[in-house]
Amino acid sequence: MAAPTVKEQHTDSRTRRVAVRAVRSWWRIPVAVLAGSAIFVASPPRNLWWLVPFAVAALALVVRGRRAGAGFGHGLLFGFAAMLPMLGWLQDFLSDQFGPWPWLGVALVQAAFFGLAGAGMARVSVLRGAPVWMAAVFLVAEMLRSAIPFGGFPWGRLAFTQPEGAMTPWAAVGGAGLVTFLVAVVGTAIGEFVARIAGGRRRLAAPAVLAIAPVALGLAMWPLVGTEAQEGTAKVAVVQGNAPDVGLDLLYEDDVLRDNHMRALRDLADDVRAGQVQRPDVVVLPEQVGSWGPQRSDPELAAATADLGVPVVVGGLGRDADGEIRNRILAWEPERGPTQDYVKRHLVPFAEAIPLRPLASMVTPFVDRFPQDMVAGDRPGVFDVGGAKIGLGLCFDVAYDDVFLGAAREGATMFAVPTNNAWYGRSEMSYQHLAMSQFRAVEHGRAVVVAATSGVSAIIDPDGTLRQQTRQFTPDVLVADVPLRSSTTPATVVGSVPAYVLATIGVAALLWTFRRRTAAN
Repeated sequence: MAAPTVKEQHTDSRTRRVAVRAVRSWWRIPVAVLAGSAIFVASPPRNLWWLVPFAVAALALVVRGRRAGAGFGHGLLFGFAAMLPMLGWLQDFLSDQFGPWPWLGVALVQAAFFGLAGAGMARVSVLRGAPVWMAAVFLVAEMLRSAIPFGGFPWGRLAFTQPEGAMTPWAAVGGAGLVTFLVAVVGTAIGEFVARIAGGRRRLAAPAVLAIAPVALGLAMWPLVGTEAQEGTAKVAVVQGNAPDVGLDLLYEDDVLRDNHMRALRDLADDVRAGQVQRPDVVVLPEQVGSWGPQRSDPELAAATADLGVPVVVGGLGRDADGEIRNRILAWEPERGPTQDYVKRHLVPFAEAIPLRPLASMVTPFVDRFPQDMVAGDRPGVFDVGGAKIGLGLCFDVAYDDVFLGAAREGATMFAVPTNNAWYGRSEMSYQHLAMSQFRAVEHGRAVVVAATSGVSAIIDPDGTLRQQTRQFTPDVLVADVPLRSSTTPATVVGSVPAYVLATIGVAALLWTFRRRTAAN
């Protein structure tokens, strides 16, 4: 047999090197999947906030020094492993009629943004100070998926995994964008620390400081998070009238939903008269309790409000004189009727606003429910009722930074979040949603009341502590003296500025990598 030629030997050597690199890299796939799964495991209702930075650290190690394409693939796996179980309530909600496709589709679209994060993190990982740039790039991807497509879907933001975490006080400094960045920078710094040790490098001080400082400073700031009443207190009653646990069939149970809450409101009035419950200053009911035409006539609600003798904040659907449908909250006052209203600003894609309507019927039942899109509101909601100035957000609104930022700037002394989570059964969705309200409490230094049709309703102190909460699918009424606060947090003053500054840094770092490549060539 003839001896291999030099060319054949070179080819064999190259093949072996490729095989060796592939074997050495095999660990990246399972680590990316496990790291993404850890994001879900750490999310509410589990209070495992400390696990999230380690998940980001694993992602940083996986994409470190890789090409952008490989970074995208590993980021995609990471995102899919995180979002698929986190959005499991979509499967519970829609599977009987549409199978797993809506659930898989939404999870995959969201995972694509994590793929972009992985690609960007891979590129900037070669720069000096990589942990900072990688965290900023992660924030860019999170901001993108919170805005596009169709208004975005901010579910599962890193900040929302931290409602009781060491870094939560940073929310009052720079909002959700800053908290996401700091959680990510702790993670990427841990990843850099591990990589340097594995590579035999001794310069460990910088990544160690980056990993420790945000956590230590966050813990130091906890005593500074104010909870005291500055404008007195308001006795608030939160009514959870309950809803049938029937998933999609809730589309046909509007009357039951309304009857349950009107009955609960009358029972509350009876308890007040009997001296079993102190008369509240204001009552908050959930989303989708009422249904009103242009005249907003509601004799039953008017009678119940007059019987109770205090204002009622209530959510419902309304068709206005222009023929448009709006998801709104009304302040209904005894003898006066509706006096103030707020219209939901962020509509749920494929439910309240349906893009691609001719095709959407294959993935959503709301095409038939709402033959026309709802109209979104364009202004903050602050109701001056019961001695309080209540800043409003409806359900999905709480995921977006602008809603309660606007309310706080308009002088709200507390917040309320009417919602209807009954569609999603006994899933973790309600707890994920509740964590966002806890985050908003700390961000703006305001108590928050959550009024859910079927749970979880809650009264949240300004430091995010859950003072009271209900069980799911159980009628209940929560009554508490809620502190009213007027002080302004730095986050309320600066708004989204920190997030955009940090995102700009991330984009600049990405652009710099292209400049370096051009210079190298």
